[in-house]
Amino acid sequence: MDIKKGENSFFVGDNEKESLTKIEFGQIGDTIIINHTIVSEQLKGQNVAMQLLEKVVDLAREKNKKIIPICTYAKAKLNKNDQYLDVLQK
Repeated sequence: MDIKKGENSFFVGDNEKESLTKIEFGQIGDTIIINHTIVSEQLKGQNVAMQLLEKVVDLAREKNKKIIPICTYAKAKLNKNDQYLDVLQK
């Protein structure tokens, strides 16, 4: 899966703005806020949302930032697994 980094997202496809498969986030200081995750019908069931989330987690670890998940998918996945405790904003 070819996942690209946009200005405020990781996405699949040729264009960040038109992509139907992406995770959108904003950054405020040392915090990344995950706003939205969307996966196109063609890619559902292929673990793409988790791959997108992992890209944000990798970015947070690389830049020494914390994550606040507003998106319900990201919130559920990050809060469910102890391996993300280092990046979750408390």
